[in-house]
Amino acid sequence: MEAVADTLIDAATPVAAARAPESSWRDSAAGYLFLAPWLIGFFGLTLGPALVSLYLSFTDYDLLSNPRWVGAANYVRIATSDPKFSAAMHVTFLYVALAVPFKLTFALLVATILNRGLRGLPLYRAIFYLPSLIGASVAISVLWRQLFAGDGLLNQALKLVGIHGPSWISNPDTALYTLVALSVWQFGSPMIIFLAGLRQIPKDVYEAAEIDGASRSQQFWRITLPLLTPVVFFNVVVQTIDAFKAFTPAFIISGGTGGPIDATLFYTLYLYQEAFAYFRMGYASALAWVLVVIIAAFTALSFLSSRYWVHYDG
Repeated sequence: MEAVADTLIDAATPVAAARAPESSWRDSAAGYLFLAPWLIGFFGLTLGPALVSLYLSFTDYDLLSNPRWVGAANYVRIATSDPKFSAAMHVTFLYVALAVPFKLTFALLVATILNRGLRGLPLYRAIFYLPSLIGASVAISVLWRQLFAGDGLLNQALKLVGIHGPSWISNPDTALYTLVALSVWQFGSPMIIFLAGLRQIPKDVYEAAEIDGASRSQQFWRITLPLLTPVVFFNVVVQTIDAFKAFTPAFIISGGTGGPIDATLFYTLYLYQEAFAYFRMGYASALAWVLVVIIAAFTALSFLSSRYWVHYDG
């Protein structure tokens, strides 16, 4: 009987071995089938267009004729003979330098207040998070333009106290600051992340500090902020990248011109003008890749510097 059983097992082994690859292939096929929407989106809508854009950045292309290879001419022009590029870079870096610190500071302040255990905390979180959801929309940008216009709501309120305010969006000295204010108003997203980070700090650390006589200010600077640095680092990177990519508010408030006198000419807005107003697609592609390099360089420097100021557990 044992000999017969061994014979049957030996006979079945090749059949099982032949079926194993087929079963494995079916399992893999099912996985790839579920991944197909993401793979199609990544290769068809992200990687593919990015590679095409990289090729176009070395060409002269106007959408109407075939791309003409010009080598690094677009990049040479960016670096040497484009005053608009310099103006857009100045406006964008100034916007990032102002909007990100103010936004994160205000978000941390609100998160610290909410962390004290207010009643109706979920409602407050929803209310404060709402501007982050709708702040980048066209409707809010239009509303912001009306708010800071010469006869807008802000100047109407200032008139009540005898102050005659300027047309904030038409004045090159103040136009950019209206966009900074709009960015700070959208503090809900980093605020939620800060609040989650604050909730992870053990309460017994604060209790021990109170026993040692530490004030609220000392607790914040020596306990809260050091333990919150990983969250601060995350918010700084994400919000800075978003600030570099800001487009809709500047486009709507300036009417797509970047005015007055290029005061709101964001880098993305200048890129849009080159691509869709002047149909210089090759040059616009070069501008886009320069922005990619700038963002990548900032991100790399952020990670390199994080070892000196970001404190992780252990």
